[in-house]
Amino acid sequence: MRALMIDGQAIRLRWDAVSSKLDERGRRLFAAAEVRAAGRGGLAAVSGITGLARSTLLRGLKDLDAPALPRGRVRRKGGGRRRLTVRDATLLEDLRSLVEPATVGDPMRPLLWVSKSLDKLAAALNKMGHAVSANTVRKLLTKLGFSRQSNRKADEGSHHVDRDAQFEHINAKVQAAQAAGQPVISVDTKKKELVGNFRNGGSDYRPKGEPQRVNVHDFADKELGKVAPYGVYDITANNGWVSVGVTHDTAEFAVASIRLWLEKMGRKRYPDARELTITADCGGSNGARVRLWKLKLQDFADETGLTIHVCHYPPGTSKWNKIEHRLFCHITQNWRARPLTDRVAVVELIAATSTKTGLRVESALDERIYEKGVKVSDAEMEALNICGDAFHPEWNYTINPRTGKS
Repeated sequence: MRALMIDGQAIRLRWDAVSSKLDERGRRLFAAAEVRAAGRGGLAAVSGITGLARSTLLRGLKDLDAPALPRGRVRRKGGGRRRLTVRDATLLEDLRSLVEPATVGDPMRPLLWVSKSLDKLAAALNKMGHAVSANTVRKLLTKLGFSRQSNRKADEGSHHVDRDAQFEHINAKVQAAQAAGQPVISVDTKKKELVGNFRNGGSDYRPKGEPQRVNVHDFADKELGKVAPYGVYDITANNGWVSVGVTHDTAEFAVASIRLWLEKMGRKRYPDARELTITADCGGSNGARVRLWKLKLQDFADETGLTIHVCHYPPGTSKWNKIEHRLFCHITQNWRARPLTDRVAVVELIAATSTKTGLRVESALDERIYEKGVKVSDAEMEALNICGDAFHPEWNYTINPRTGKS
C-alpha cells in the first residue's frame, strides 16, 4: 500500500512538471504512458491524479499503439468538434448580409442605421436563429475579410479634363526654375487654430494616469481667439516659413508672409534671385480668381524687382500642393496632444518642427491687422503687368515688375 502511495506522488510530480507545457494530445499520451507504467490499478490512479476521464486515458492507450500523426496535428482526421459554420450552414451568409454596404433606406437591413458593434451583430444573428457570441462574430468577420474601417478622404468630385496636364505643366515650370537656380515655393494657409487651453488631437508620452487637463468646451477665448498660420515652403531647400496671423486670412496677409520668407530665409539662400515661382491652391486667400492676391503680388514684384511666376493647382486637388505633406503635416505631428495655450506657444511649436530628412522651419507672429472685403477696381487690375501662359492662363501667369515702381 505504501509503495502505491509513493508511485502516486511520483506520477503527480511528473504531471505537474510537464502538463502545462503539452498540448491536448501530448497530455493524453503522457497520462496513458503513466497508466501503462503503473500496471494494475493504474487507470484509476492516473485518472484521479490528472483529472482526465477514463475514456480519455483509454483513447490515449490506443494512440500509443497507433502510427504517429503528421507533424503539427493534435487530433486524428475528423476528430474534435465540428466548426460552427459547418453546423450552421447559413451563418456566414446571414452575417455578410448584415455588414455588407447597401443602399441607404433598405428596409431589409436591420443594422443599416446603427454602428455595427460585435454585440449588436451577435444580437441580430441570435434573432435570426443563430446561437453565436460577440467573440465568435469577431472571428467570423475576420474570415469574411471585414475589419473596422474609418472614412478616408479620397474622392475629389468631378475631375477637370486638364487636371493631369496642369500637374505636368507645374512640374515642368518647377524643374526649369530649379535648373536655373531660382527659388520655388509652395504656399497655403494651415487651418485656423484655437488659442488657449483646448484639446489638441493626438497623443504623447506622459506619466501614467496624468493626462494633460484641458477645457471641456472649445469656446474661443475672447482675448486670444484664433490664429491663422500661413506657410511658405521652399521646395528645393526643404525649409519653411510660417507667419502666424492674428486677424484675417487675406491675400494681403498671404503676400506679406511671402515677403517675410524672402527677407528672413530666401535672400540668404538665393542672393542672385531674379525670378520666383509660386505654386498655390486654386482657392482661399491665394486663389486664382482673387484680385487682391494679384494686386499685392504686383506690389511685391515692384518692391523686389523679381519676376513672379504663379501656378495654381486645379480645383479640388489642394492635397497635391507640396506644402501640405512636406510642412503642415509635420507641424501637426510636432504639436500633437499639446494645447496651444498662447500665441507664443504656437510660434515656438511651429519653429521646433524638424524631420530626419532635414526640414527646418522658422516662424514669427504677425500682429498686423488685415481687413476683410478689400475691393480691387477694374482700373487697378488693368494697371497690372501680368501675362497669362498659353496653357490655362487663369491658372498660370507671370507678374513682371513695373518700370519705375521698384
